[in-house]
Amino acid sequence: MPTESFYGNQGKGLLIGLAGGAFGGLIGLGGGIIMIPLMALLAGLTQHQAHGTSLLAIVFTGLIGSVTYALHGFADWQAALILAACAMTTARFGALYAHSLPEKKLKRAFGWFLVVVSLLLVFKSVILKSSYHVGPFLHYATLIGTGAFTGFLSGMMGVGGGGIMVPFLVIFIGMPQHLAQGTSLLAMTPGSAMGAFTHYRLGNIAKHIGLGLVLGAAIGGYVGASFAHLVPEFHLKIIFALVGLWMGIRYIKTA
Repeated sequence: MPTESFYGNQGKGLLIGLAGGAFGGLIGLGGGIIMIPLMALLAGLTQHQAHGTSLLAIVFTGLIGSVTYALHGFADWQAALILAACAMTTARFGALYAHSLPEKKLKRAFGWFLVVVSLLLVFKSVILKSSYHVGPFLHYATLIGTGAFTGFLSGMMGVGGGGIMVPFLVIFIGMPQHLAQGTSLLAMTPGSAMGAFTHYRLGNIAKHIGLGLVLGAAIGGYVGASFAHLVPEFHLKIIFALVGLWMGIRYIKTA
């Protein structure tokens, strides 16, 4: 029955969104790197559809997260505006580039991305202790370059890009980590929306699981973030990094 099929597909989307949102909230990353493999495995989406549909969910989870951070005063609006303008410009090109790649090449690129993110997660605490004081010109150049790069990456990989943006804001701009995370969410929400819209125009949004995915990711993200302080962060990151490395290598080899 069509109705049963609709609820079944949205149910899959809900479960995938819950898993991605919860794990993302627990370890402080967007849920895209969790949702994309699950959408391919459980919902049978192509790699291109998984990337586009992931961005659709990230728009809403990013919106919820950014409002929460902003209400607590953790947002640099000027920096977020510059980052968002650059990210919106390049996210479209990232989505177009992803669409132009054959399935195998996109899978291989996503595999390498998983490997890099997993390693960054392990060494994040060491990296964030670095600090380079830049002058006014390099301050704005860093914001423009960071926004452009993460926007393109977001559109191409179907992720928020916060895992890349936050270290740049902490190390080169000198933001405290919570302020960097709030600013990153504010900046990447418009960029993710542009990437999701471009993927939609290209036919890479799986509408049959979209509603459930968005709802699940929003709930999962809130729950994960709420319980993050109860779980040892180091153990979580090591487990996630090992799983991420394993998945990344599998993507590279199967591609």
